[in-house]
Amino acid sequence: MRDVDKAPPDPAGEQRKADATEHRRQVSNALARLFGSQLMEIPFGPDIRTADRERVTLAAMQAGTPYIWGPALPRDLTGGRRGGIDLLVKDTTGYVPVLVVRHKTSDPGHGARTSPLSHPLPNGARVDPARKVRPQPRDQLRLAHAQRQLQAAGFAKHGRAMAGVIGMDADVVVWHDLEAPTWPGGRTALAEYDARFSDRLAVAGAAARGDEPLARPSRIVECKSCPWWPTCDVELKRTRDVSLVARGEDAIALRRAGVSTVDQLAEQTVGEPLIPLVGMPFDDAVILARAWLRDLTVVRRSERMTVPRADVEVDVDMESFADLGAYMWGCWLSGENVDEEPGYRAFATWDPVPSDDEARSFAEFWTWLTAVRLRARARGLSFRAYCYNELAENRWLLGSAERFKGMPGIPPVAQVREFIKSDAWVDLFGIVREEFLCAHGKGLKTIAPVAGFTWRDPEAGGENSMRWYRDAVGMDGNPPDDDQRRRLLEYNEDDVRATHALRNWMSSEEIKLLPFAGDL
Repeated sequence: MRDVDKAPPDPAGEQRKADATEHRRQVSNALARLFGSQLMEIPFGPDIRTADRERVTLAAMQAGTPYIWGPALPRDLTGGRRGGIDLLVKDTTGYVPVLVVRHKTSDPGHGARTSPLSHPLPNGARVDPARKVRPQPRDQLRLAHAQRQLQAAGFAKHGRAMAGVIGMDADVVVWHDLEAPTWPGGRTALAEYDARFSDRLAVAGAAARGDEPLARPSRIVECKSCPWWPTCDVELKRTRDVSLVARGEDAIALRRAGVSTVDQLAEQTVGEPLIPLVGMPFDDAVILARAWLRDLTVVRRSERMTVPRADVEVDVDMESFADLGAYMWGCWLSGENVDEEPGYRAFATWDPVPSDDEARSFAEFWTWLTAVRLRARARGLSFRAYCYNELAENRWLLGSAERFKGMPGIPPVAQVREFIKSDAWVDLFGIVREEFLCAHGKGLKTIAPVAGFTWRDPEAGGENSMRWYRDAVGMDGNPPDDDQRRRLLEYNEDDVRATHALRNWMSSEEIKLLPFAGDL
């Protein structure tokens, strides 16, 4: 695989890596201010060999250095492990690994065990009344890898295996018990890691010896961001692999049942499921296979389609920058007159998020939306607002009301929750999921073109919008770019116009021209 063509680096992914690097640097600076000479940083750079970094790390642990930043852990030659961790902290009997990440490590709630950054040790952890743990499986597996390396080198803390994560807010360490039965089936993080690592060693060993491969291409969610996808894509299409329709565990289960190709899946009898699937009903998988063979993006599930409509309609699309904040609420107003100009309007802040100016833009959006609802009700008109995949919008509706509680125009959380649960808030993604079978995904950028809608920007997409936003607000030290602000506004407008167009299409007679699943 060394010489095969790989997908070019994804600009959005590269930017996330750069942001994560900068976040770790900020955390290391904060720790240096807290601990001074007690903190040792292991040198890192293109001219520094990994073996040298491992020797320096080993010497630092042998000397009992309280805090070691950027260690390269001693190589575990017996177990076949190598790697590093962001921080090692010295407990009374050994070292504890701590990971630094640029994502959320907890959610509002209670029960997480945390300690302040000034005391990043498990013996300083207390049950946090304001946080509950986000499981973050990848974080736990990285910590388990470091824990096994520390154990192999003889430097792990005695007793229960605890490991910490410093997240995006960088205000506390969230502690994970790697021996707690928190994984599916009552497994521990260490047991899950051991099973996966053993499997990978077996795969690598077979490849090194030239044996029959123990791993072959199979499509999963992460394939779309994998540099080797061009190789696997060609191979999967050549073999017409069943994972092109049924991904992940469902593909594995189908292969075990003797169904390894899309063609074999399409030959199955609807109404007589061969095996149960977890990602979709078996009959849906069969119809999707038949649609895939005919190169159909979307087919109808039912003869007649019902889409909730209203006299006054508002399409809503929120734009956020990762987990930092929601900087724009875009709306498309249509339907009966309520003394508001129909069409597009945006409520945005161009202060880099997180920012208190988010409160202003969110308050203006909510005030406007509420006014439209009340005017419609006063005139005896029905009202509905629409989004595409409510998980994102609901998160920031509730999150904004909670974060900015008490500020001018911010609604009570209960009021927002009541709106979300009402018939006035409609998730078009949920309707698409119920009414269509989609052979190439259910994203708006996939479905709306079937309805005849196109985005004006050829690079329109959530990942690209992240890059545009950085330039729009001058996040990297450059002056704010007005052209990128206009680009984001146009992109947001097209998103709400897309949901409007999709809904109109689903409510029209044209929908009957779409192939019907029963006919396949």
